[in-house]
Formats: sequence, structure tokens, C-alpha cells
Amino acid sequence: MSDNVMPELQNLEAFEVSIENHIAHITLSRPEALNSMNAAFWRELPKIARALDRAAAARVIVISSTGKHFSAGMDLSVFANMGSTAGLEAARRNEQTRRTVLELQDSFNALEEVRMPVLVAIHGGCIGGAIDMVSACCSRYCTADSFFNIKETTIGMTADVGTLQRLPHLISHGLVRELAYTSRNMLADEAKACGLVNHVYKNQAEMLAAVMGIAAQIAANSPLAVAGTKQQLNYTRDHSVADSLDYMATWQSGMLQTQDVAEAMTAKMEKREAVYDDLWSFNAPIESK
Repeated sequence: MSDNVMPELQNLEAFEVSIENHIAHITLSRPEALNSMNAAFWRELPKIARALDRAAAARVIVISSTGKHFSAGMDLSVFANMGSTAGLEAARRNEQTRRTVLELQDSFNALEEVRMPVLVAIHGGCIGGAIDMVSACCSRYCTADSFFNIKETTIGMTADVGTLQRLPHLISHGLVRELAYTSRNMLADEAKACGLVNHVYKNQAEMLAAVMGIAAQIAANSPLAVAGTKQQLNYTRDHSVADSLDYMATWQSGMLQTQDVAEAMTAKMEKREAVYDDLWSFNAPIESK
């Protein structure tokens, strides 16, 4: 599907999006501002992700960035806008602040909720809100010059958009606490050693080539099977083993009926690449009977 027919991908302020060979490439495109997360960022990211999912426009999403750093985190303008409720009565001001934080959280929830895997290629600084974002992705890769910093405690606040909730599922609790309490930089080698990133590359060009290769491998598999795998992994993170196994059995009772299993077996016997249908598009009209 061409991005030309997707209005959500047009006239973006914080991102550029391209779709090729079933891979959607989302690029942070404000290098002059160190890709800080301004109001447009928070508005556009969930819109892009959900539009790609709704249209089944890709089988994999890759996120990367431009300029010196991946992202410097929350743009100061967002904090300024949050202060616009100062004239409200206390309870209403606090309720509005809560709603604002929930809306910011939803921008990264979208990366978990879309059916396709989300891979992120990180270079330079990954700071503050950027940690929240990459924690919501399926797999992380970085360059040798990368560093990771949970910045919030140095500016007098608690990280509130997902880092403290997701990162303990990726690396040890003790290390999360150290990083969050101290706001020290974690360099690329340590990020690899603790499991935060899958691989460290010499430079961004090498990293993007490798990550696009991984994305291509994913895109060659059954998109329904891959979507089911993402769904199960997300579910089991937040539930017991027993509940997750029960959910898996229920899921499989419907999904094993897919024609993709037959196509995979036939392709293997015929020594060819399997050809799979895309995921169902929510934008497709439902035929009346």
C-alpha cells in the first residue's frame, strides 16, 4: 500500500515516513532540535502507528532518527503548555494534569498495540522521554556512540511515560533503579551486556542496513503469525504463566485455521519462498451478504 493514500502520513512536522517492501520506516526529523519531543511529536507518533496498523500498510515498523542524537527527550515547550492550567481550581488542575500524562503515555502505548513488530535503531543520545519510547518497542539496536539516560530525576520529576513501568521487564530491577535514581549515562556496551539492546554497530549506516535486514526477515514470515506472537509476548509480560497459557490456547483455537500454515508447508516442499496475504485492513470495506 502506498503512503500517498494515507493522509495521516502527510504534512508531518516531527517525522518522515516511507513504506517499502512491507517495511514502514519512521524517522525522527528534527535534528536541529536534537529530535526533542515537541507537541507535534506526541500528536503525530500515535497517529502514524495506528494509521499503518489500521491500513495494514506494513508488516514491520522501523524507527530511526537523524542528526547528532536519537532524541534529547521531552521538549521544553511541552512543559510550558502543561503549565497553562495554572489558573484552574486545584482539583480541576490536577485532573487535567493527569489527563495530559495519560495522553502522553498513549503515544507510546500505540507502539505496543499495533499488530506489527516495532524495531528501533538508536544512535547518539537516547535521553529522558526517548527511553520511554524505546522501552515500548519490540527490539532495540544501537551504535557504539550511543548512551542512555533517564534524565527526569535531575530536573526534579519522576519519569512518567513508561520507562519505570516497561524497563524493569527488559533489564534487572536493580539496574533500573540505579539508572533512574542517579541519571547516569549507560553506554552502548553496558546496554548490550544488560540486554537492553540486541546488538551494537560501529555506525548508523551499518546499523540501519542490519536492522532493515532483520525487518525484511520478519516481513517474509506470515504477518498473522508474527502479529499473534507479538500479542502473546505482550500478554504474558503482564499475566501469570497459567493465564498466558490459557489465553494462548484460546487464541490458537481460532488462528490455527489460517491458510498460512498450509502455504508455509507447501512452499517448503516446493523449495520456494512462501507468499502470505497481508493483515486485514480496518480501512477495507466489509462486503455485505
